[in-house]
Amino acid sequence: MRASRSRRRFAAAMIATAVLGLGLPVGWAQYVRSLGPLDLTRAGQGSSIAVDREGRLLRAFTTEDGRWRLPLAAGDVDPRFIDMLRSYEDRRFYAHGGLDWRAFARAVFQLASHLRVVSGGSTLTMQVARLLEPRDLRTPSAKLRQIARALELEARFSKAEILDLYLVLAPYGGNLEGLRAASLAYFGKEPRRLSLSEQALLVALPQSPEFRRPDRSPQAALLARNRVLDRVARYGLISPAEAEAAKADIVPQERRTFPVLAAHATEAAHKVDPARRILRFTFDQKLQISLEQLVKEAAERLGPKVTGAMIVIDNATGDIRARVGSADYYAEARAGAVDMTQALRSPGSALKPFIYALAFENGIAHPETVLDDRPSRFGLYAPENFDLTFQGQVTARVALQNSLNIPAIVLLNEVGAAHFLARLRNAGAHIALSADAAPGLSIGLGGLGITLTDLARLYAGLARGGRAPELMERLDVPPPEVKDRRIAEPVASWYVADVLRGAPPPVNSAAGRISFKTGTSYGYRDGFAIGFDRKLTIAVWFGRADNGAVPGLVARQVAAPVLFDAFARAGADYAPIPQPRGAFVAHTSQLPPPLRHLRKDAPKTLEAVRTAQLKIAFPPDGARVDLGLRVGASTALALKAQGGVAPFTWMINGAPVAPPDLRRQSIWQPDGAGFARVSVIDAKGASDSVLVRLD
Repeated sequence: MRASRSRRRFAAAMIATAVLGLGLPVGWAQYVRSLGPLDLTRAGQGSSIAVDREGRLLRAFTTEDGRWRLPLAAGDVDPRFIDMLRSYEDRRFYAHGGLDWRAFARAVFQLASHLRVVSGGSTLTMQVARLLEPRDLRTPSAKLRQIARALELEARFSKAEILDLYLVLAPYGGNLEGLRAASLAYFGKEPRRLSLSEQALLVALPQSPEFRRPDRSPQAALLARNRVLDRVARYGLISPAEAEAAKADIVPQERRTFPVLAAHATEAAHKVDPARRILRFTFDQKLQISLEQLVKEAAERLGPKVTGAMIVIDNATGDIRARVGSADYYAEARAGAVDMTQALRSPGSALKPFIYALAFENGIAHPETVLDDRPSRFGLYAPENFDLTFQGQVTARVALQNSLNIPAIVLLNEVGAAHFLARLRNAGAHIALSADAAPGLSIGLGGLGITLTDLARLYAGLARGGRAPELMERLDVPPPEVKDRRIAEPVASWYVADVLRGAPPPVNSAAGRISFKTGTSYGYRDGFAIGFDRKLTIAVWFGRADNGAVPGLVARQVAAPVLFDAFARAGADYAPIPQPRGAFVAHTSQLPPPLRHLRKDAPKTLEAVRTAQLKIAFPPDGARVDLGLRVGASTALALKAQGGVAPFTWMINGAPVAPPDLRRQSIWQPDGAGFARVSVIDAKGASDSVLVRLD
């Protein structure tokens, strides 16, 4: 009888075991299916950030619900922080499949024994599950849901990916989510640079982010940090001495503001592409910080309503390395939200170098040509020099270096205002003129509107042999189409660069380091300084955003010192522009007679007067002449002129081909294929010029 009962009990136990063995998995599978698919929406709803060319943070934007949730991966964090996090939160993270049965059983036993929570059984994976699908209730059903989701996460993602999710979603108090946001808000640094005590605090905060917030409860934060240090020291991750030293550090008691660098550029990019998580710029973060501070300090010295702007261009690539849109983005009195690198302003004398470049290019003048600086009238227009004095006879070099107005307007009158304006526009500059008047000679002294960005681009063209670059500010968008936007020919560009390198520098600055020019607009409303060397072009502007006058705003005294300081901060190499082939370096006495002096009674161009009728008959303007140069031939180019008064001086790229000749024809032997500017000058100073391509 007893044996029969034992057999029946054994059979019942076996049946129960079979039912449980088969029923539990089926029931669990049904429960998991009832939860629906795992919701990963929060993982993809992070802050957009703007970064520089090296990936360093420029600016971050909050999510649509106002939270800071910055992208971050475990590889961007100090490995010691990851070790500390695992030691404190989930020591067997790499061993379990989402649920640590040992820790879970211990937590349940302690809860039953003490009737309160003594230790948590949640793994990092379970915490990620809770953060992905947040629930306010702390109930057994909520815990069961976390376990199910944790197992699902482990089956779907690698351990590294789960860690990345935790680092982005973990709460740190207020609207801070993720380690990177907390590190920047509490310590003003990236997670890779955190100290031991800072790491310990950020390990402790997610367990009770509101109660332990250091900006509201610094004592609670301190105690929590120290508990982390004690535990990881007990586990042997750090030494007791390191733990004690870290405990001596104070905890932060306020939140820092997130960086807002290149505010205008990043704001504009975010508005255009708000869904992009990472906006990549060509800027250099360290240079941007330095130059923003430089512009702000200079503007503050000038008055409460004065602002400033700056742009730095890499001459080789056209990349913008820094762009400061205003002196203080948040300063309402300075209209800081207005991007002054894109505002149309009067450039004053800053366009003079391009007048000279056009005159050099067309054979009208040479840097050593003598010009008259004396009272002059052009119809109703009678320009004056800035200091209201006259220098008499000066070379073009001296006139440009000292920014004399009369010689510049004389040359502009020779090349033609319309021709000059067309050259600026063809080089890609947006020029604003009065709608009710044709362009006059006043455009040479600032009688037009141009942006600081376009002005910098034109000067970068001088540094690049006359070819204005296509500017690039973003690394995550297709590069702009490369176009042949020429502001001057190579020889003329070098002449101007060489002249401007000798311009007198501001007080306490070294001479001969950069080629630069200043410009002060009428009424002291704008102060420009633009300079370049072989590597960089930097443009600076100061004034008021509302176009009000600023007494004492003289560009040489205000903008030029900032320009020289900016070059020093940018790490300029101060290398000069290399001299191109064909440049004619000579004293005035060595120039061909028509180039020695710009005579007012001798018309220089057909545009000025058509009686001379000097014209280049061959080669025609814009022609492509096949001389066999690309296959090694050495055929000379024939040069022929019509009209004019002998003798004739032929010039290629600004350099004489031969001494003046009574004949209207000559030959020139090119040294290679490419473009060439061919000019001819007659005895009365009339000239003509064409641009040809030689193959």
